[in-house]
Amino acid sequence: MSKQIQIKCINNSTYKNYDRGITLNEIAKDQNIELRSEILGALVNNRLEKLPYEIFHPKTIEFIDITHPDGMRMYIRSLSFLLYYAIENLFPKTKLRVEHSVSKGVYCELEGEEEITIEEIAQVAEFMRNLVKQDIPFVFHEKETEEVIKLFKEFEFEDKADLLKSRGQNYSSYYQLNDTIASFYGYLVPSTGYLKVFDVNKYYNGILLQIPKRFEPENVEELIIQNKMFEIFQEYSNWNKVLQVTNINNLNALHQNNKAENLIKVSEAFHEKKIGHIADMIDERKDKVKIILISGPSSSGKTTFSKRLAIQLMVAGLKPQTLSLDNYFVDREDTPLDENGEYDFEALEALDIEQFNQDLNLLLKGEEVELPKFSFETGRRYYDGTKTTLEKDHILVIEGIHGLNPALTHSIPNSFKFKIYASALTSINIDDHNRIPTTDNRLIRRIVRDYRYRNYSAADTISRWQSVRRGEDKHIFPYQEEADVMFNTALLYEFAVLKHYAEPILLEVAHNKPEFAEATRLLYFFSYFKPILDKNIPPTSIIREFLGGSSFSY
Repeated sequence: MSKQIQIKCINNSTYKNYDRGITLNEIAKDQNIELRSEILGALVNNRLEKLPYEIFHPKTIEFIDITHPDGMRMYIRSLSFLLYYAIENLFPKTKLRVEHSVSKGVYCELEGEEEITIEEIAQVAEFMRNLVKQDIPFVFHEKETEEVIKLFKEFEFEDKADLLKSRGQNYSSYYQLNDTIASFYGYLVPSTGYLKVFDVNKYYNGILLQIPKRFEPENVEELIIQNKMFEIFQEYSNWNKVLQVTNINNLNALHQNNKAENLIKVSEAFHEKKIGHIADMIDERKDKVKIILISGPSSSGKTTFSKRLAIQLMVAGLKPQTLSLDNYFVDREDTPLDENGEYDFEALEALDIEQFNQDLNLLLKGEEVELPKFSFETGRRYYDGTKTTLEKDHILVIEGIHGLNPALTHSIPNSFKFKIYASALTSINIDDHNRIPTTDNRLIRRIVRDYRYRNYSAADTISRWQSVRRGEDKHIFPYQEEADVMFNTALLYEFAVLKHYAEPILLEVAHNKPEFAEATRLLYFFSYFKPILDKNIPPTSIIREFLGGSSFSY
């Protein structure tokens, strides 16, 4: 009789002995694990594994479904392969490129076809649904890297082959669906039959792959048109193509050829030009515009952007004056509570909106206003005699998560306001089939900044991230399209620079921490980048807000 091992299952708080070599799938069936939707994988000692994974030693396991971030990533990767397979079979002369997230889905383009039609997209959707009905397995292969590189070249995956070469690992993996292969930087779901909820629609000149709602996985996310968001993505995507830096392999090649310094200079110059253009737009409307409202999600570099915009406004002859929303918090006992009974400082109701609007209107009339202050120690607002007035060439700059919410400045005419949305909209991909989520860009920035300036470990930051994301979904993202202009704070070179700072911090996350799975995923992501030193990054760069060495005070 074979030696048995003890398995602790977090989902039902049980310990049970099994024969060595049992799979996660067999354990799930034996324990009758039921989640919100189908089980997609499991965290084994806080490391993500696929369901066929065999266990030979005592482990702690937690089964996950699509409501878990890792489960959602598995689902989206698998849908991307399903779409790629459909395109390969229906339009063999075209090439699918997964571009970026937008409108609560994933935007993809076809190279080699002028513009896909609605009828052709209907064909694609039908083909994909037939694959789901057939319940075909996604077969995982792991082989010597040289063999995988050779296979990728046979399939004309030059970008994937070159990326494997630069990583320098002994073994590499890929997935197979029938006679088609593809590589993904993480696991897929077990088979096509798991992908019952999705849709595909025509979106601009390409395809929008619509995904399930995370907490209502039986329903597809609604199609929300985001014209401004799409346009800013496309602008940067086109600029990347001009620079010939569209994926990690292109970035690594610049490092290898000692051309990274030039990329830094060009990227920073592009930012400066865009900020100058926004200042010119405001200057053209200076007879009316008196308030600039800036919003964006966490770790977007809004603070540095605001300071650089202020400089460009001064160049245009305007006098920017900041007004802090933090000073308009209601007293602590009046702060609304969240679903857990905790103070919800991110709720709009946590601010004294009426007092804020009253002060704004007085300032716009040219009157002197005594501005409030807020003590975070006592949880109370107070006045210390600080007064201000808005003179002829002055313009108010207000930064905050509610900046684009019309309710924040409900009594101010729209013609008086200029609204800016700033976020790190990652514009390079891993390769043609694997995008880099913009949320990863911001999370990595935040991990580095929190560690360097707030004494938070990577585990601390990762543990708070889902709560931060929920706040953004509620308070920021619904108002993106209210912006007069969007600014992309992402820099083409930044992941290669962040690698040097982030890797040691992520390596500190202990194996027994729930955050170890996310730290491992991010370390795996960084393994594909060649590092770029930060010595040539100017002190005014947005990335300096996270790395240090900025010439601005925060």
